[in-house]
Amino acid sequence: MDIEVIKNEGSFLEFRIIGEDHTLCNILREELLQNKKVKVAAYRIDHPLLDRKRPMFIINTDGTVSPKDALLEAIKNVEKDVKGLKKKLL
Repeated sequence: MDIEVIKNEGSFLEFRIIGEDHTLCNILREELLQNKKVKVAAYRIDHPLLDRKRPMFIINTDGTVSPKDALLEAIKNVEKDVKGLKKKLL
C-alpha cells in the first residue's frame, strides 16, 4: 500500500491510498469520526473501470490537531481493536 498526498494545508489533508478499497477506507473513516477534533473524514472511490483501487480520502480537523496526527491516532486505535479481536478469537 502506498499513500499519495494531494494536499496538506493546515487542518486539511487530501490523499490517495493506492491498492486499497472500501474495506480499509470504511474502517479508517469510522475511527476518524470517533475523534471529536475531526470535522470531516470521507473518501470516494471512482468507478473501477476508470480508477482501480485508488480511493481519494479527505480529513478536515478543527485545527487543534493536524489531520496527519488524527490519522495516525486512528490507525493505532484500529490496530489495537484488531489485536483485541485476534486475542479473543484465539
